[in-house]
Amino acid sequence: MFAMVDSLISSLLKNSKTIAVVGLSPKPDRASYEVAAYLQKHGYRILPVNPAQAGTTILNELCYSSLAEAVAATGLHIDIVDCFRKAADIPPIVDEAIAVGATCLWMQLGIRNEAAAQKAEQAGLQVVMDRCTKIDHAVRP
Repeated sequence: MFAMVDSLISSLLKNSKTIAVVGLSPKPDRASYEVAAYLQKHGYRILPVNPAQAGTTILNELCYSSLAEAVAATGLHIDIVDCFRKAADIPPIVDEAIAVGATCLWMQLGIRNEAAAQKAEQAGLQVVMDRCTKIDHAVRP
C-alpha cells in the first residue's frame, strides 16, 4: 500500500505543472503560504483560491474565488487541487475539482474525508489525503 502511495505521489509531483492552493492565506507565517511559496520556488504555477482574498495578489499571483474562476481566467488545466481547508469543507471542493477536470485532489496533513475522497476517485481524480505537498516534494530525488 505505501509503495503504491509513494509511487502515485512521485508521479503526481513529477508530472504536474499547475497547483491550485485552496485556502491560501496571504500571511507568510501560515502553512498554506509557506507550502505554496515552496512549490512556486520549485517551478510549479500556483493558483491561489480563497474567496475572502479574491481579487488580491498572493505570491505575485491573482487570487480567485473558486477553481472555476481560476480556470476561466487563466485557461490552465489544474493538475493538483491542494486543500488547506478543514475536512468538513472538502466536499464542495471535490465538486469544483470534478467540474474543472482537475487531475488530483490533495488534502494536506491532518485532513481526511473518506466520503469526499471516494467521490473524487469515482469521478476519475487521483486522491492523496493527510500528506504535505512540500514535505513529499522535498524527499523526492
